[in-house]
Amino acid sequence: MGKGGNQGEGAAEREAPMPTFRWEEIQRHNLRTDKWLVVDRKVYNVTAWSKRHPGGHRVIAHYAGEDATDAFRAFHPDLEFVRKFLKPLLIGELAPEEPSLDRKKSSEITKDFRALKKVAEDMKLFRTNHLFFLLLLVHIVVMESLAWFIVSYFGNGWVPTLITAFVLATSQAQAGWLQHDYGHLSVYKKSKWNHLVHKFVIGHLKGASANWWNHRHFQHHAKPNIFHKDPDIKMLHVFVLGEWQPLEYGRKKLKYLPYNHQHEYFFLIGPPLLIPMYFQYQIIMTMVMRKDWVDLAWAISYYVRFFSTYVPFYGVLGALLFLNFIRFLESHWFVWVTQMNHIVMEIDLDHHRDWFSSQLAATCNVEQSFFNDWFSGHLNFQIEHHLFPTMPRHNLHKIAPLVKSLCAKHGIQYQEKPLLRALLDIIGSLKKSGQLWLDAYLHK
Repeated sequence: MGKGGNQGEGAAEREAPMPTFRWEEIQRHNLRTDKWLVVDRKVYNVTAWSKRHPGGHRVIAHYAGEDATDAFRAFHPDLEFVRKFLKPLLIGELAPEEPSLDRKKSSEITKDFRALKKVAEDMKLFRTNHLFFLLLLVHIVVMESLAWFIVSYFGNGWVPTLITAFVLATSQAQAGWLQHDYGHLSVYKKSKWNHLVHKFVIGHLKGASANWWNHRHFQHHAKPNIFHKDPDIKMLHVFVLGEWQPLEYGRKKLKYLPYNHQHEYFFLIGPPLLIPMYFQYQIIMTMVMRKDWVDLAWAISYYVRFFSTYVPFYGVLGALLFLNFIRFLESHWFVWVTQMNHIVMEIDLDHHRDWFSSQLAATCNVEQSFFNDWFSGHLNFQIEHHLFPTMPRHNLHKIAPLVKSLCAKHGIQYQEKPLLRALLDIIGSLKKSGQLWLDAYLHK
């Protein structure tokens, strides 16, 4: 009888109502040392746990004090598994009279977007064609092998060296798009297999760090084109982007560089230097400072393979120069492709839009063709990729018409351009922002 009584007391304790919170209170918990967020109307205190978050603590911090439901669902393909980590962090729920969304987030758009995602799931668009990704890997390995064959057979003269460099730059660019797929957990059903192959592709094939990429890139997806939250627009005073930043710099009389000429010096310090200087330095320092020995070992395996292959042909110094020339070529490819979808769009402070609206404001597409798909790693479907980051890239074109329809329904602009137009718009955008800075600098 006593045993039964104890069960009753336990049941009563479990059924005790959870604390409820209003949005006004939740929004106050958005500090570095005090972070709450909401997922499916449940309130979680992620302050301590955020340091252990696999995607990095910053991506969670960017949603502190907000509803993070759609971001949570977008990044995690196995929701039941990750909810186990949320359970101990639960502190309450939204008060019944409170709306599910905070601030300016549209409940109607959110409802329609979630219905669209359900349609995508019913269409099995999150199911992977493994042969597709195998062929991508094979064609990278073939290019790596072809590069060695060219130098081995034709020697280390200028012509075979240049051809080899372009072949290796192409393989590096394609490996970059492929690691992006595994990093987004869009290939295998089990996350651990995605993580393992991700480390192989970005580490052994490219000499970079999976954790560095995860912590940086997921912030970009969580809050694209948002100052102080998206690291991809942190330009270290080299460029001013969008409209708000150049006006702010102009009013404050900040002139680290002549920004009215940034569309010209972009060609000198943008595409040529991002990967061989900034990224290469940042990746190595990040692995060492964070003591990320696993990623460092994978990266070292790339350098061992590269130098053991090409030092016999070029010597140590020659192989080092050869490597940096390859990275110089790849950097042009990477910068033009990644910036054609984002730098031309709205870049501003956080307006706390719903998931669908925020991604459409920050992304645009490039027309589909076999070349465009291959050249950009299907990032010509940047809108769909941002809305559904775990969707395998070979299915993005299938959901695009439905995304267009949803945009039309809610009066949201869906931008799609020819490739050349998208590339030229990068320069036009930089020129426009530079002129805004100059006007503000001289007249305000």
